[in-house]
Amino acid sequence: MSQVMEPKRSNELMELEGQYGAHNYHPLPVVLSRGEGVYVYDVEGKKYFDFLSAYSAVNQGHCHPKIIGALIDQAKTLTLTSRAFYNDSLGPYEKYMSQYFGFDKILPMNTGAEAVETALKITRKWGYEKKGIEENRGVIVVCSGNFHGRTTTIISFSDDSDAKKNFGPFTPGFVTVPYNDMDALKEALDLPNVVGFLVEPIQGEAGVYTPAVDYIANVKKACNERNILFIADEVQTGIARTGSLLAVCGNCSCQDKCERQETYNRPDVLILGKALSGGVYPVSAVLCDDEIMNVIKPGQHGSTFGGNPLAAKVAMAALEVVNDEHLIQNARKLGDLFRNEMNKIIAKTDLITLVRGKGLLNAIIINDSPDSSTAWDICVALKNNGLLAKPTHGNIIRFAPPLVMTENELMQCVSIIEKTILEFKKSNN
Repeated sequence: MSQVMEPKRSNELMELEGQYGAHNYHPLPVVLSRGEGVYVYDVEGKKYFDFLSAYSAVNQGHCHPKIIGALIDQAKTLTLTSRAFYNDSLGPYEKYMSQYFGFDKILPMNTGAEAVETALKITRKWGYEKKGIEENRGVIVVCSGNFHGRTTTIISFSDDSDAKKNFGPFTPGFVTVPYNDMDALKEALDLPNVVGFLVEPIQGEAGVYTPAVDYIANVKKACNERNILFIADEVQTGIARTGSLLAVCGNCSCQDKCERQETYNRPDVLILGKALSGGVYPVSAVLCDDEIMNVIKPGQHGSTFGGNPLAAKVAMAALEVVNDEHLIQNARKLGDLFRNEMNKIIAKTDLITLVRGKGLLNAIIINDSPDSSTAWDICVALKNNGLLAKPTHGNIIRFAPPLVMTENELMQCVSIIEKTILEFKKSNN
């Protein structure tokens, strides 16, 4: 076989993906080849601020040396045993995770969607074996506008037509209520056979939809009163992204981790992923206490790669970076600054109607129809000016830079956004 010459130019690489890859994504037209900290570089060598962080997976910055070091060291020793055997990294990792987040046990998985599926299975089994719900009758309440992944079960309770159309038949056993509507939630929780409520503390994919300040606290209270499991999907919002260790932490100071704060709205089941590895390796987890987790017995759930030594070492290093570099506090401080600066831009133009978010998970609402290309065109213009972001839901642009960003770097990004928005308005009048 003749040697295949690797193309070097962006257009050639994009054409390769178009020809040989499934068309299940619509990427911004940029081909990245290197990342460091808050920056990424395309194959032609142009530098960009990364303002998406791989959908909040790269909270600790690209190729963080401590995390990469842990990966390399463990990769030279042992990468995978499966769970057919014990390994010398999993137990220490499970102890570290349990103590870090304040739960009795962890069930390790790989991807966010896997972790959500795992939480759903645990919740149903708990409902049958601990709450006494008749088998196969358990109901889990979810929210409209949710995004928990794209497996068949998860899209069964999605209202995203692109994710759902022509993929049925779907999994039953879910009831949907409007997000941030406590009256509707309480009504649904009072239905027969409800075992859990699955919710994102902030709906990221829906456009960083941030609920009322007391919403999560009221959710926890309503679930506790009815002996229903409160399941927090923190795959995107967790690991310091919103200025707290977890988004369910409310407004606590996070100086000594949120589980020790009075305002910590502790879920019964916690789902983590993405930044759990700093974007270096697929790692996800479900955490809960013994009374819930112990319903899972050998052979009832698992994963060949879940809990592998490489994942364990990478995740512990990634969480150490969060503490060592005070990323919680940095996200809170820079998030406040960013929203203040966006409001200054909004005062200068009618192209943006609103900024919303928490910590360094934010979005701006573009003053145009969700069916228009305006938000996409703005993102292309931002790319041309050296900043990468991506639209969601048509007229919303999500901004989520790595949490290692400095104030000076953030202000450079604010200048790029302001320049792009104001010039875009001028060129499109």
